[in-house]
Amino acid sequence: MFHYDPALFTSSLTKSMLSVLPDAHEHPDINRFYALLKDYPLRGGKMLRGQFVLLSSVAHGANWQDALRVAAALELFQNWVLVHDDIEDDSDERRGLPALHKQVGMPVALNVGDALHVYMWQLLHEARHLPAFGRIFDEFVWMIQRTAEGQHLDLAWVQQGRFSVSEADYLTMVTLKTAYYTVVCPLRLGALVANHEPAEVITQAGCALGVAFQIRDDVLNLMPDVTYGKEFAGDLYEAKRTLILAHLFAHTSAQETRLAQEALAKPRQLKSQADIDYVLALLTRYESLDYAQSVASKKADEGLALLKDAFGVLGQGEAVRELTGLLESLAYRQH
Repeated sequence: MFHYDPALFTSSLTKSMLSVLPDAHEHPDINRFYALLKDYPLRGGKMLRGQFVLLSSVAHGANWQDALRVAAALELFQNWVLVHDDIEDDSDERRGLPALHKQVGMPVALNVGDALHVYMWQLLHEARHLPAFGRIFDEFVWMIQRTAEGQHLDLAWVQQGRFSVSEADYLTMVTLKTAYYTVVCPLRLGALVANHEPAEVITQAGCALGVAFQIRDDVLNLMPDVTYGKEFAGDLYEAKRTLILAHLFAHTSAQETRLAQEALAKPRQLKSQADIDYVLALLTRYESLDYAQSVASKKADEGLALLKDAFGVLGQGEAVRELTGLLESLAYRQH
C-alpha cells in the first residue's frame, strides 16, 4: 500500500544525488572542488520535479524506488542548469544565498556546472536496468534540447535589446525553457519508468501547468513582500522579457515606453533604484501583474482539468491525489 511521505522522498532524492558526487580528495584544491559540487544540491528546496517523477511512476503502477535514480538525475539537471543560468543572467542570489559565481567567480562556477552535468548522466545510467531505459534516455535528451532552445530565446532577446516580445513569443519561450523540464517530462518519465507510453494529454496538461508556474514566478519576483529564494525585482535588473512586460508595452504611451526601455536596457550595474521604481510604477498603473496572474490562473485551470482526466483512469488513488495536489500548489503558488 503506497503512502506519500514528502520528507522521505526529498531525503531519498538528496541521498541519491549525493551518491554519485565524490566525497574527498587528498589534494586540498580538488577537495574544495568536491565541496562546491554539493553546494547547490545541499541548498534545499522541495525537489518538486523529482517528486513528480516518483509520484507519476506510482500513479502508472510502478514502485517509486524504481524511479529514484531517474528522478534524482532530473534534480541534478536542475542544479547544474541553475549554476549556468545564474552565470548567464549574472544573478546575485540563489535559494537565499549568494549565487555560486558570486562566491567563487564565473570560471570556477562554470566548471562546477559542467561537472554536475556529467554526474547527472552517470546517475541516469544507473537506471539502465529499467525495461524502457532507451525511451527514458531519449526523453532526457529531448528535455535538455528543448530547455536549451528556450534559454536561447530568453538570452537572445536580452542580447539583441529586443523589447518587442509578444505574449505569444513569451509563451513559446517558457513552454520550452520551463514547462517541459518542470512538469511535462517529469510526468512522462514517471510513466516510462512504469513501462507505459505517456498519454498525449499529459503533455498538454504539463505545458499548461508549467507555463502557469513560470508566470507565477515572474509575478512573485516583482512582489516586494514575498520571499521565495530570489532577489526582489531581479527580473527587471536582468531585463528579462516576461508576459508582464509584454502586457505593459502594449499599453504604455510612446514616451513611457521609451523611458522604461531605456531604463531596462542599461547594464545591470548601471541601473539605479529610480530606474526600477519607474518601471514598477508603470506596472502598477497598467495592472500588468494582475493581467499576468489572470493568464496564469487560466493556464492552471486548463492544466489541472486535463491532468485529472489523464490520471483519473489510472486508479492509483493516493499517488494521483498527491501528484495533483502538488501540481495545483505549484500552479497557484503564492511564495
